[in-house]
Amino acid sequence: MRAMQLTAPGTLELRTVPVPEPGPGELLLRVGAAGICHSDSFVLGLPFPMSERPLTLGHEIAGTIEVLGAQVGDRRVGERGIVYLCWSCGECRECLRGNENVCLAAGRTAMPPCPGLGPDGGMAEYVRIPARAFVPIGDDLDFAHAAPLADAALTPMHAIRGAMDQLRPGATALAIGIGGLGHVAVQLLKALTETRVIAVDVDPDKLALATTCGADITLRADADTAAAVLELTDGRGAEAVFDFVGNDATAKLAVETVAPNGAYRMVGLAGGVPGIDSGPAGGPGLPWGATVRKSYGGTRTDLVDVVALAAAGTVRTEIERFDLADARTAFDRLDSGAIRGRAVLIP
Repeated sequence: MRAMQLTAPGTLELRTVPVPEPGPGELLLRVGAAGICHSDSFVLGLPFPMSERPLTLGHEIAGTIEVLGAQVGDRRVGERGIVYLCWSCGECRECLRGNENVCLAAGRTAMPPCPGLGPDGGMAEYVRIPARAFVPIGDDLDFAHAAPLADAALTPMHAIRGAMDQLRPGATALAIGIGGLGHVAVQLLKALTETRVIAVDVDPDKLALATTCGADITLRADADTAAAVLELTDGRGAEAVFDFVGNDATAKLAVETVAPNGAYRMVGLAGGVPGIDSGPAGGPGLPWGATVRKSYGGTRTDLVDVVALAAAGTVRTEIERFDLADARTAFDRLDSGAIRGRAVLIP
């Protein structure tokens, strides 16, 4: 089969490799589409190898079951679905509580094995997956639109659910960064809550996308953005702030705009430092009562629910399609900020 593999730091190659064979508790999925995430770009840019062998990238995967391993329950050949990205143990107390994304087997890092970030991922014609990671999508969802649900919808769903106490009717939610995750987050906020949604981005085209997705107000990110948010909220700030970028500038904006007793949810992985200290609250610092949470991935229940919303037409991923062989072009466009929504590879 063809597989897009990381063969050395910064080196992406389309290689011919053996089709994997599923073992007990595993499935072989014929890939219909694989999304490209900023996490993939981050891995590609690491100055050290991710593994001692070439690694097939891709954790947003949709496809059809091709081969069944032993002991896979009621799964069947030909079934269409997407892949839950947290390959957790399924047996520890966190998994049994439904918190598979912080599985105890992953230790303090709390990042269970993920396709494309250890095990081979889905930027290939076939991928081997644990049977318990398969989530059916039925017959109507297009693979290219379904694949990004595995992260671009799962992750904002989990972040939003972790802030529902603040997202009461009449509250304001601030979404920073209207890319792959952010444009879905706007749709989820409008579908799940009765809040006013303010979208922030540096790109006018992405702000136009935010409006299409249901944002009530859009703001171009600049030196006056925090002041504009405070003016729109009578000086108090947004009850929930979701940062889908995570650099220093957006982290600072989140701290300056979250309301007292509000929720600041760090989602983007750009290494931003929000500058929170334990001094008295006031001015541009974190206000009293505000919580900060680093939100990783989501639960299997979160994924099942976003699939249902997508099947109902409530949530739709904006995508740009690329052939598997054109992955490098897709990565370059992603890194330059030129992708509207999500880049998706079609094997």
